[in-house]
Amino acid sequence: MKIIVDKDIPFINGAFEEYAQVVYLSGKEIDADAVKDADALVIRTRTKCNAALLGGSSVKFIATATIGTDHIDLEYCAKAGICVRNAAGCNAGGVMQYVYTALYALTCRKGLQIGEGSRYGTIGVIGVGNVGSKVAALGEYLGFEVLRCDPAKEREQTLAFNNGYLQLKDFKDFYSLDYVLENSDVITLHTDLNPTSRGLAGEDFFSKMKEGAIFINSSRGEVVQDDALKKFAGKLSGLILDVWDGEPELDLELLSAADIATPHIAGYSYEGKVNGTVMAVKALGEFFGIDGLKGFSVVPAEKNNNFFSKGNLTQNQISEYFENIFPIFGHCADLKSNPQDFEQLRSNFKYRREFYVI
Repeated sequence: MKIIVDKDIPFINGAFEEYAQVVYLSGKEIDADAVKDADALVIRTRTKCNAALLGGSSVKFIATATIGTDHIDLEYCAKAGICVRNAAGCNAGGVMQYVYTALYALTCRKGLQIGEGSRYGTIGVIGVGNVGSKVAALGEYLGFEVLRCDPAKEREQTLAFNNGYLQLKDFKDFYSLDYVLENSDVITLHTDLNPTSRGLAGEDFFSKMKEGAIFINSSRGEVVQDDALKKFAGKLSGLILDVWDGEPELDLELLSAADIATPHIAGYSYEGKVNGTVMAVKALGEFFGIDGLKGFSVVPAEKNNNFFSKGNLTQNQISEYFENIFPIFGHCADLKSNPQDFEQLRSNFKYRREFYVI
């Protein structure tokens, strides 16, 4: 068996050698010639898996060590009999950490009051999957009113409740997109990239947001229409962007307008990367029936002692705690000074540790 592995996936070196011939390549080096005699691919988002790459190959299985699958032509793979597995939810904790580190850092720097009873007391979470649900839960813990918007999850919840799998005490209220936009002080996007979400945040979207609201996107750059965001940027009190349409090429005007701008590293936590790699290796083991891979794990070099309790902490103290773990303004300065180094900044990012709520 031959496996092609993206060499930039952390903690994966040595995982497969006992069971297969392994070739490590960069995402850009994984081309049709490289994969033609491969049985499996283990990739990241930088490898576009479509007919051009896979046509005529012997690939039977693809594992992506990422949450998203928009870099994979799922329809083609299904027709070609290629099994695809992603690492759903692997970096949800890291993105949750990013959202609140950025939000508290920005509002403290601007002198804006956030949380219960304040001007910025309501957070609208658009997309409530693995990531959005964690963002919503921490928001409620921190004292925000949280408005959830996710029609698919709303239907899924209702079905689970009707079939007796969900108790009334666990039922969450969902709201229409218009209601969330019109009533939220902070909007944070956590949608998958699909035909319905591509370009979701356009002129109509931003025109319905509250004057002076804060906008955060750490989902996919293509969910936002850049021209619309630039047009309405002056309406916002804060703009936080981690993802960009067309990255690694950036819209420099939008980069300049963002209060916090980072190179697609919201999910780049140590724990998130461990989760993604472990899930990808285990998935390959399950598919090919390799027992030695089904129990694959990564033992952290150091114990994570980042435990967070809101207690009686002030907004500034919470912000200081978050920023001590993740100095987000430093990463913002690096990108704003060197936008041409987007890929390098992303590749060389030192994985931060997450915090756990107690």
